[in-house]
Amino acid sequence: MTGFDRLQAVAAGQLGSFTRAQAKAAGLTDRELRSGVHSRTLDRAGVRTYRSVLTPHTLMSDLTDLVLDVGEPCWVCGPTGCALHHFDGFRLARPFHLMVPRGRFLDRVGAVIHTTHDLPPIDRETIGGLPILSPTRMLIDIARTSSTRLLTAALDGAIRDGLTDEDHLLRRIFELRGRVRHGLPKLVDVISGCEITRGGHSWLEREFLACSQRAGLPKPLTQQVLSRTKDRLVRVDCHYPGTRVVVELLGYRWHRTAPQLRRDAERMNALVLDGFVPLQFTTAQLIEEPAEIFATIRSALASASAP
Repeated sequence: MTGFDRLQAVAAGQLGSFTRAQAKAAGLTDRELRSGVHSRTLDRAGVRTYRSVLTPHTLMSDLTDLVLDVGEPCWVCGPTGCALHHFDGFRLARPFHLMVPRGRFLDRVGAVIHTTHDLPPIDRETIGGLPILSPTRMLIDIARTSSTRLLTAALDGAIRDGLTDEDHLLRRIFELRGRVRHGLPKLVDVISGCEITRGGHSWLEREFLACSQRAGLPKPLTQQVLSRTKDRLVRVDCHYPGTRVVVELLGYRWHRTAPQLRRDAERMNALVLDGFVPLQFTTAQLIEEPAEIFATIRSALASASAP
């Protein structure tokens, strides 16, 4: 097998593209590559990539050219990655979006280069041989720049196609909260909105109920109206029937406005004045300290009686 034969086998798996390093590994010299370009049997596809002139140009082959030209480590991201994952509302188009580790300084015509401090294995995979962000990380990253409508369509489609689920997505949001903050409140709102349209409990409520069952606690009633403050009914997340114990689940938020804080205080005060024992737990506690949560509830149930 000649060097060209070996190179052709490599290029066939890359939609006709190959790098200078791959050509040299196959036994070709720089002179032979230059000769191929001058004789118009090869095209320069990038700074260090080539392709046969007989290979048809498509958006996918051009994206492959770009990924090979940029070289590892890099990952397809943004709208380009969404199109490869077949998210609803996205199609493959230029400019292509790539992500590289922070500290790599490069520029390519027809490309938008993003940087990241860290991209652990859980957030990356491959599609058609191209390195790409995982569907879950993709949703997290596009939340900053996508409209609520487009983000909702992408999320619903990804869940429908089995690419992610609310549980994994919310846990990953929580884990990334200190590094990837922009757009996350919007994504959490979209997740909550999607759940409302499906007519079910929120993820936080479902997770609490599942953990409560595993802890051997009685099943609480959910979304119960127990009191009133001013002109508003006080609806609680969970109430253990026959007791005064109420559980409020605090959704994943970084900022709460002054009106929200005031309404929360009024609700808690109304419950206390009506003789209830309101307990509040956060998403972080449910994920990181479930045993402590249910020990607290068990202790409250042991000492509480019906109002």
